[in-house]
Amino acid sequence: MLVDALIVLAKAVLALAWTLLLALFLTWVERKESAVIQDRVGANRASVMGLRLFGLFQPLADAIKMFFKEDFTPSFAQRALHRLAPALSFFFVSVTVVAVPFGDTVHLFGRAVPLQVVDLSAAVLFALAMLSLGTYGILVSGWASASRFALIGSLRGAAQLISYEAALGLSLVGLVMVFPSLSLARIVEAQGGLLFGFLPRWGVFLQPLGFAVFYIAGMAGTKRVPFDMPEGESEIIGFYTEYGGLKFGLFMFADFLEVIVLAVLSTTLFFGGWQVPWLGGEGFAFPWGGRLALAPWAVSALRVLAFNLKVLFFCWLQVLTRWTYPRFRYDQVMDLGWKVLVPLGVVNILATGLVLAAR
Repeated sequence: MLVDALIVLAKAVLALAWTLLLALFLTWVERKESAVIQDRVGANRASVMGLRLFGLFQPLADAIKMFFKEDFTPSFAQRALHRLAPALSFFFVSVTVVAVPFGDTVHLFGRAVPLQVVDLSAAVLFALAMLSLGTYGILVSGWASASRFALIGSLRGAAQLISYEAALGLSLVGLVMVFPSLSLARIVEAQGGLLFGFLPRWGVFLQPLGFAVFYIAGMAGTKRVPFDMPEGESEIIGFYTEYGGLKFGLFMFADFLEVIVLAVLSTTLFFGGWQVPWLGGEGFAFPWGGRLALAPWAVSALRVLAFNLKVLFFCWLQVLTRWTYPRFRYDQVMDLGWKVLVPLGVVNILATGLVLAAR
């Protein structure tokens, strides 16, 4: 029992470290990608022993600055809740990754170790619940700041997240109908087959409309352009208007963690997770008849690498979208959620039911 508990603890630490390092790396990706789009050089001043490495040291410099920057709390704020709000947003989004399978089961020292912190039987509901609870960090920050601008931002954020959570949940109903399980591990395993003898049996090919609704609703949940109503960078509002220093850094970090969680869930639910096309436990078996035998450790390594590459792709896509499209008006954001995505989610459920009934 003690060994099992230590293994779970080690996996939790590794998963959290992977998530935080990726979020730190995304701060560099955000700045450099925006610079490339706008024909600028981007952040490149931080250096170690004269080496700049395209600005890769900049996230570390920003983190150090955030730790030592003045932690300002307005005199009119509710201090306890003001301190609690960033921790709420950060905790609920970071804990979501414990239910995500990063790879298949590996054998270490005579033990079968699944590359997943906890295999929850209702992991899909757990992920949606944790993302929903993150709304409390936004509400508490606006209320505790005792600022009308922060309160406007928090109310916008709550209304937006509630609206798009409806579409987010509806988009996953069709997927659960196709892969009858709420366990993320079982859903990934079910995507390991082939369609028509050559096409990976990924959720995106079985639920293309469901994926479109899920991804757009998920992007709205990250509160980034074009859905940055709660933050309003071009306006004098934002639920973290009265925050600075490390507390502001936690809010910013939570935003990047939400980007990672959306990328992870998109990969896991719709793009096969750690599955690699035509790769089985003994190696590749190609549709045209060729085979390539691989050692078990090489198969596991390729699967973990495939998962990470898919996640990085969706992170890059979200950053690209953020610096490509203009922000919507508030009424446009609400109309898109209730008048477009929710009806499309219902249509997807009905279409999926008809197809399954006709089989």
